[in-house]
Amino acid sequence: MPESSIKNWAVDDRPREKLLLKGYHVLSNAELIAILINNGTKDKSAVDVSKSLLNAVDNDLQKLGKLSVKEILKLKVKGIGEAKAIAITAALELGLRRDVAAKKLDIVIHSRDVAAYLRAQFQYKQHEIFAVVYLNRANKIKHSEIVSEGGITGTVADPRIILKKALENDATSIILCHNHPSGSLKPSRADEELTKKINEAAAYFDIKVLDHIIVSEDGYYSFADEGLL
Repeated sequence: MPESSIKNWAVDDRPREKLLLKGYHVLSNAELIAILINNGTKDKSAVDVSKSLLNAVDNDLQKLGKLSVKEILKLKVKGIGEAKAIAITAALELGLRRDVAAKKLDIVIHSRDVAAYLRAQFQYKQHEIFAVVYLNRANKIKHSEIVSEGGITGTVADPRIILKKALENDATSIILCHNHPSGSLKPSRADEELTKKINEAAAYFDIKVLDHIIVSEDGYYSFADEGLL
């Protein structure tokens, strides 16, 4: 058995045993991934394989979390096959969903709160999406959904679809949201024009646009906070 095999390590250095003895917080990212992939190769332990995977993404978990199974396989990391790539993407997706659940809102009070909720959902998307949150008179969220998805550089949101769904959900106000995969938080001229168009159309139905929030890995931008609504 190769000396690199985890079975030859001291008990408190083996990832699974280490987690049980000391807790998950003391494990490195490579050790946590090693638990997911279960085993390594003939020459490398699971931890070594995990380190190679992390090196391939510049030791950036956010970058790893954006990758699909096929994209992980394209990294050509020896010891990472389809089954292990699936396990890794599933675990990272669970982490994202946990973050979304932790930030879930029932009532909107501050833009920063709804921004945190929306950012948790959309900041890691590699293509642009446009979502809308529908609220009642008490600012309670009645419904939210993605109304359009586009490419890397943009998406088109139809004001008619947005307002139709607002009426279907008896919403009296809405919050618009889209992400910028580039990371930039500065609204484009098209963003500003679309916001104005939706705001004017909504006014005819006595529906108020409370905010338009742009999210990315670097934070968020609120049209309302910046006085653009």
